[in-house]
Amino acid sequence: MGELAMSERRFNDAVGYYKQAIALEPNNSANYYKLYRVHNRMHNYENALDDLSSALEHEPSKLEYREQRGKLLVALGQCDRAMSEYEAFPGLPASDIAKAKECSEEISIAQDAYQKGDYESAVLWFDRALQKVEQADDLLYMKALASYELKDYYGVVSATAKIIKNHSSHYDAYRLRGDAYFRLGENDMAVTHYREVLKLDPEHKACKAAHKRTRALMKKDKRANSAREEGNHHLAIELWIQGIDLDPTHTAYAYPTILKIAEAHTDLKQHEAALDACDRYIKLTGETAVGYIALGDAQLAAEKYQESVRSYHKASELAPDDMNQTIREKIKKAEVALKQSKTKNYYKILSIPRNAQKKEIKKAYRELALKWHPDKNTDNEEEAKLKFQDISEAYEVLSNEEMRGKYDRGEDVFENQGGGSNPHQQWQNHFSRGGGGGGQRFSFHMG
Repeated sequence: MGELAMSERRFNDAVGYYKQAIALEPNNSANYYKLYRVHNRMHNYENALDDLSSALEHEPSKLEYREQRGKLLVALGQCDRAMSEYEAFPGLPASDIAKAKECSEEISIAQDAYQKGDYESAVLWFDRALQKVEQADDLLYMKALASYELKDYYGVVSATAKIIKNHSSHYDAYRLRGDAYFRLGENDMAVTHYREVLKLDPEHKACKAAHKRTRALMKKDKRANSAREEGNHHLAIELWIQGIDLDPTHTAYAYPTILKIAEAHTDLKQHEAALDACDRYIKLTGETAVGYIALGDAQLAAEKYQESVRSYHKASELAPDDMNQTIREKIKKAEVALKQSKTKNYYKILSIPRNAQKKEIKKAYRELALKWHPDKNTDNEEEAKLKFQDISEAYEVLSNEEMRGKYDRGEDVFENQGGGSNPHQQWQNHFSRGGGGGGQRFSFHMG
């Protein structure tokens, strides 16, 4: 019945039949050998090894069993034991002996390299040995440890996945895989793996500490992102810095967070701090397109237009093809701003950022028009007239989507750039409607 179940690939049934046979004939080595064959087909190599060892206890001189156990020991990465088996029983296949010897030597070199801290060589020799084996979790784990030291976190994830597939309760593999995900910035996955260990061992110190650290970082980052969305940039910066300080070596979190800090400083018009953050990012990460794009954005906001153009061009040299269109648009925007800075800069006149919304534009116009209206500045009427005219002209352009689009593209807005409509008429139109400021009305002499 066991052979029939084997032929029909009903392996679990075959295991049951052969175990029944062993219970009836516990001294029959053939029953253990048949059970070995089933477990071997199921890739359950550790049980298969136990079966062969039991068969040899009852028939130690059977060379066929010795040969298969040697092969199985190599499959499990226990190549030293395989060599001992082959040396004790001459006459076993030379090719099997050669494979076991080569595997044993490679493992020895790999372990020696690991002990010396030569992790690159360790990974190389573990890989060579692993090509000769089927299911060697100890070797995989040592390779994963060496990969972690090399900061090859994806390699760690790959190696530990194979271990966990074979041994779902391998604490160390789960913890190491969680650490790798943490270093990759995939905090949710890190927490998931730490929790798997804590389910099995609630007092596992390393995982408890790692889980606490990761949760603390996630909490601070979430609060920081929420603060920024609510416009509380000071708090966001403070929380991001605290998050970085939890583990300054966690570059997958620190590096992109430095760029968030730079953007928050820009939102606060703290341009020097924003530029310092971008410079820090570039020093830490080396020259990358992302770094120079961020620097160009900060320089553009700080009205350092020539420097911004240079940074974007540098980013273009470093960028992959899929980023080139975005960078070209940024270069164009910076070049337009540079050109406008040499004539009238409507954004600067209204003291608003280039990405200002309609409400910001309207509010800025209202405050500046009230401040510089000639009727309120009789002691410096000429200066007030000029400023009032520029303020009105800036508002006329930036409050009109079509005109603002032309201006932002560097196109002429007015014929011969001679200015727009009558500033006093615009004043009347704006304030007679309340100007969006709650309906309050003003009446000034227009003479």
